[in-house]
Amino acid sequence: NPTGNRHMAKARIIRALLTVGVLAAALGGLVYSRYQHDIERARERIATGSRTTETPCGPIEYAVAGDGLPLLIVHGAGGGFDQGLDFGKSLVASGFRIIAVSRFGYLRTPLPNDASAAAQADAHACLLDALNIRRVAIIGASAGAPSSLQFALRHPGRITALVLLVPATYVPRPGDAPPLRAPTGTVFLFDTALKSDFLFWTATRFARATVIRTILATPPAVVANADADEQTRIDEVLAHILPVSPRRLGLINDAQVIASLQRYELERIAVPTLAISMQDDLFGTIDGARYTVEHIPRARFIGYPSGGHLWVGHQKEVETEIATFLKSNR
Repeated sequence: NPTGNRHMAKARIIRALLTVGVLAAALGGLVYSRYQHDIERARERIATGSRTTETPCGPIEYAVAGDGLPLLIVHGAGGGFDQGLDFGKSLVASGFRIIAVSRFGYLRTPLPNDASAAAQADAHACLLDALNIRRVAIIGASAGAPSSLQFALRHPGRITALVLLVPATYVPRPGDAPPLRAPTGTVFLFDTALKSDFLFWTATRFARATVIRTILATPPAVVANADADEQTRIDEVLAHILPVSPRRLGLINDAQVIASLQRYELERIAVPTLAISMQDDLFGTIDGARYTVEHIPRARFIGYPSGGHLWVGHQKEVETEIATFLKSNR
């Protein structure tokens, strides 16, 4: 019976669609449940371990760990005090007292009307005043480099040594080319995934290689070929960008600051300086790092052929180089 066969075929199609729908709903429920678990852990993590102090430069969030030589860690894009604490673990063990700041627009440090690198440098000084710290070494990582350089220029008597790690710094480029490159897809993810905790979490789970290439500016193959410790570190970096929503204003401001970077008076920086970058950093920081070192009188450059923006495969070397440099320039 042709009519009966058609009805049976339609019934089978309907049952199949219903089955697919049920499975999709169940999978979606599992995915969202996992997201809720992870985002709650992320929110709990940033809710503890830091303090906020009122200063003439406005409220500033920070965390302190360790004893010994004071060291201000100025985080990169997507960071906060937590990123500084993550990087500073080994330095605490090496005898440093780290002060990890949340820059303008990150976590509990608000974004002021003037959120320039110069104003951020003055805010670093305000934080040190609040903590009764007269002189400090500074590590400026990635987008934390502009305010670190400005601190060395604006507050030269308060800095003992400067480390620029994969720094976002000025370098002359033809025409109106920006100082940093952006891997293909970075702008798209910035305008989508980095606007939403859920979308960013989803991207890290289902498009991890793309996130590593575009947001972490590191060749995915470098991470895939790294040892277990380094893979764990990269997983932690991705996880600790969450929650991204309270970092969004800082990310937007960083993009504006970096896009409009002008040449600083590098020749006036008298403090010992160490710049470190990687040839395959997809943001292209190695050019600016070299240029900066060439114009700061007491500067040294360390470059590695691979490692991307997160110096994958060189974590222990980088930590050792920085600790040795800072201890020799107290």
